[in-house]
Amino acid sequence: MIRILVNDGINELGKKKLVEAGLEVVTDNVPQEELASKISEYQAILVRSATKVTKEIIDGSENLSLIGRGGVGLDNIDVAYAESKGIKVVNTPGASSASVAELVFSHLFGMVRFLHDSNRKMPAEGIENFKSLKKDYAKGVELQGKTLGIIGIGRIGQETARIALGIGMNVIAHDAVDQEVDIKLKNAAFDNISVKIKTISKEELLEKSDFISIHSPFKKGDEPILNANDFSRMRDGVGIINCARGGVIDETDLVAALNSGKVAYAGIDVYMQEPTDNQELLDHPKVSLTPHIGASTLEAQERIGIELAKKVIDHFKNSN
Repeated sequence: MIRILVNDGINELGKKKLVEAGLEVVTDNVPQEELASKISEYQAILVRSATKVTKEIIDGSENLSLIGRGGVGLDNIDVAYAESKGIKVVNTPGASSASVAELVFSHLFGMVRFLHDSNRKMPAEGIENFKSLKKDYAKGVELQGKTLGIIGIGRIGQETARIALGIGMNVIAHDAVDQEVDIKLKNAAFDNISVKIKTISKEELLEKSDFISIHSPFKKGDEPILNANDFSRMRDGVGIINCARGGVIDETDLVAALNSGKVAYAGIDVYMQEPTDNQELLDHPKVSLTPHIGASTLEAQERIGIELAKKVIDHFKNSN
């Protein structure tokens, strides 16, 4: 029987589909340091972001023919080395797009009305300083009519654009590939309505955006997409969102831009190091924080489990 190690968990519906296909599914987590010695017991390993499938682990995998990643990024898998060994690598790039895009707007809506800060201060200061806090938080702004710049207009970038257009924002985009994308609005009231967005240069986007959300592919070791030089090109009071990958923003430069007022607020879900030890970022009153939960909705987990199960089943069906 084909044995599959699901090391970082999988939605029950996804697991059910694998079992119904006649595959043995093992969901007991094998610690990272033990994987290299135990991986030969399995024909496939499925991971999320916690487990790293390194060269050492791949070298111990004489029976492995598939590595699956529940999610978009593959930065925790040595893809090139796996494929050089004839091991197929798959992921689920479309399953979490809506969840990540909604988290972007959770940060945006919260930041522009200072919810991230008021939720910290109200419990401690609300009784004595209610009027003072009310005055502090009376300078919020609306998103409607503002310009959202999206860096990376792939699946998640397009989902983010849909929400932005739906609430009346202007959307501009930059991508590594010059292109024109057709954003179809997802609402019965807007059936068959779409908006075309033609990508522009990164420099133009930085200069024109009121808010910037990053959704570009990124590998560990790459240069940050946003650094001090990029912040200097932006409008004063810009808002920054990173629900993509840790490292796409230079965190030291971001804190400096927050302190100077160049960046009015930032929403951060992913960090250069996880768990992050950047205390300046964690304590900053202008930062809205989440602990890498972009794809962590019940709906996304179900879609990820189903899509990953289908790819695993198809792989072994076609291998026989």
